[in-house]
Amino acid sequence: MAEVTGFKIGDLARSAGLSVRAVRYYDQIGLLVPSGRSPAGQRLYSDADIRRLYRICLLRQAGFALAEIGQALDEPKWDLRHAMLAHLDLLDQRIAVGQELRRRLGRMAEALSADASPSTADVLETLEEMTMLNDAVHQRISILVYDDIPAIHAYLVRVFGLGEGRLVYADDSTCVHGEVQAGDGAIWLHQVSSRFGLASPKSLGGANGITAVMVDDVDAHFAYAVEQGAEIVHEPVDEPYGYREYSARDPEGGLWSFMKPLGD
Repeated sequence: MAEVTGFKIGDLARSAGLSVRAVRYYDQIGLLVPSGRSPAGQRLYSDADIRRLYRICLLRQAGFALAEIGQALDEPKWDLRHAMLAHLDLLDQRIAVGQELRRRLGRMAEALSADASPSTADVLETLEEMTMLNDAVHQRISILVYDDIPAIHAYLVRVFGLGEGRLVYADDSTCVHGEVQAGDGAIWLHQVSSRFGLASPKSLGGANGITAVMVDDVDAHFAYAVEQGAEIVHEPVDEPYGYREYSARDPEGGLWSFMKPLGD
């Protein structure tokens, strides 16, 4: 019997600068399925798998969501070239703005060297270009409060298919922070805190908000969640405000809505 060879998941993760959890999640969602298994059942990644991971990492750096990366790698009709050209256009626009800002700052510096004041128009346009290049608001992060962060973290990844992020533990082995990924956004999982008035929906007897997540296929996501044992609040329906969506609760009573604009 031929020997089964390949890179083990730990070696691959270390070489790629990823966590083992991330590589396992790629397997779970079908993005990077190992070509083989050892006799003991360990994942083994071939040279072709490594080349695929290289492409995945490149697309992640280019800003593509995991669902888009899967389409780019597996769907011949998915227009990767068009997406890349659009990304290039955005970069070219940013470069053009930066070049114009540099020219304008040069003119203003020359005016000051000649004991002349820059025009108000130049100053205003400089401020606008600075804002375009360096928006003060960089990212939005949702923060949800739970009693058992590791359990909720595992549930959100397994049942709702969210991206697996890190868990942070204190010296006493208490989990104090968790993270999951939902498309282009991060969701943090926060400890209960009487000091800040933060409580789990479980202790409140109901949720005081809804976490909405956009998905590619509402019905497919619903079917998977049901298969994984999700508590469904309502099945997929076309809402009058232009979205198809369904809702579900997590084990501590948090309310989630998975949706997609109608017509997309």
